[in-house]
Amino acid sequence: MSTGEDVVIVEEAGGDLPPLKWDEGLFEQVVRGYQLAPEWHARYPSQGQTATDATPGYITLFADFFSEGNFRLLAAHFQGNILQYYGFHISQMSPMGMVRMRHFVFVCRTQGKDPTVDKF
Repeated sequence: MSTGEDVVIVEEAGGDLPPLKWDEGLFEQVVRGYQLAPEWHARYPSQGQTATDATPGYITLFADFFSEGNFRLLAAHFQGNILQYYGFHISQMSPMGMVRMRHFVFVCRTQGKDPTVDKF
């Protein structure tokens, strides 16, 4: 992920779950709480917009990536390399997938090694 990309954070329900009731106040708490830099231009989605409707030049990130998956911006180069290697987009990752990648990074760093796609 490039640091020049803008960020939209959206949560949406799937299956039989009711939609989450987000508002701009909660969105701003997430932006402040996870210290998203102003130059990333994180923005609250428009009325009726879903995760698949991100404006060109923006990406969608789910709040669960941060709260449940321990994802942080700036992302490690390793995370971008994994996405590129497997040919998928960050929006296709589940929070548990984010946890696995982050855990791998932590394990490598505790061993004094750089996380790489080959080691993963």
